[in-house]
Amino acid sequence: MNDLVAVGPDGIPRCTWANASTSLRAYHDEEWGVPVHDDVALFGKLILDTFQAGLSWRVILDKRPAFLEAFDGFDPVRMVRYDERRIAELMDNAGIVRNRAKIHAAVNNARAYLDLVDREGAFRPWLFRWTGGRPLIDGSCPTTSPEAEAMARALKEAGFKFTGPTVCYAFMQATGFVMDHPPGCGRREACVALMRA
Repeated sequence: MNDLVAVGPDGIPRCTWANASTSLRAYHDEEWGVPVHDDVALFGKLILDTFQAGLSWRVILDKRPAFLEAFDGFDPVRMVRYDERRIAELMDNAGIVRNRAKIHAAVNNARAYLDLVDREGAFRPWLFRWTGGRPLIDGSCPTTSPEAEAMARALKEAGFKFTGPTVCYAFMQATGFVMDHPPGCGRREACVALMRA
């Protein structure tokens, strides 16, 4: 076993970070590294990762139900209509991260997403350009990569905000663009198989 993997209280070896709470264990075992195919779901995951910037993922994960409710399920068509009154309501919502710049970025990113999909046809295939058209198998859990840096540059050029390389790498890990369950983690082989399918 390496320092990236630890046996949880239930005897299952997992990525070490996942053993910090019940919610993190469930997220690790059911979602992290599983390929996401739906474009709107990918957009929603990217928005959550932008809110994570500077915070712990556990904070965002525990607030995810409130985020989904507050942001209309991360429906970009609805989000682009948010005006200053709606943003003020979001700033008053204690269930989410109340950061005005990140809330404005989420609304901005809904517009950028819709523009990109209108121009490119789909979000997921466009994102895969930055991994050479295929999922990457890693396991070393860095905080960024050349592919994440390329994705961040492309998203910025497309008008997205709060999508730097660290945010992009976390998004890539979470949604199956890169498989970062290290050797010894009980989820590694299943996620590799899902990525290769």
